[in-house]
Amino acid sequence: MLALPAAPAPAARRQIFVGTALACVAAAMLIGGMLALWMRLRTDSLAAVGTWMPKGVSVPEVATNVMLMAFLPICIFAQWAVYSARRDDRAHTGVALFLVALLGLAVVNAQAFVYATMQVPARSGAFNTMFYALTGTFIALVVIGMVFSVVTAFRYLGGRTSDREIVSAHAMYWYFLSAAFTALWLVVYVTK
Repeated sequence: MLALPAAPAPAARRQIFVGTALACVAAAMLIGGMLALWMRLRTDSLAAVGTWMPKGVSVPEVATNVMLMAFLPICIFAQWAVYSARRDDRAHTGVALFLVALLGLAVVNAQAFVYATMQVPARSGAFNTMFYALTGTFIALVVIGMVFSVVTAFRYLGGRTSDREIVSAHAMYWYFLSAAFTALWLVVYVTK
């Protein structure tokens, strides 16, 4: 009697990667909606009053440009972590994840500098409220990314070296943050 060959092994389920992708889509819709509201309020304010930013407020462009430029090495280091994880190089994976978290902290620090320099009250107009809402939401997403970096490091460096999916999901999240900040930088910090 002849037997059928064994069935192929089931495909790996990529729950963390798919979940991160869905979270990135949801956060992109949130940031996109907030940017659309920003542009609408800006257009209405320019038509009604002629100005959007309060008098005497200037955006420290060096700090905002440094935040934008920080996302290039963040993406490189996140991809370095993926590259190293695929080659079972735990040391370089750890260094790359640490550098991603460190540059994320630098982005938070630069945004804190922007807040301290601009010194606008949060509740004295549409610009102020939307500025803090948009940038605060983005900083919350960056803090989530930093926590994601720490969790990825603990999980991968803690012995689950076969679980490379979390490192790829981590890189995808930081790619999303880079794209989101580029849009935020253009709308909030450049066009003002």
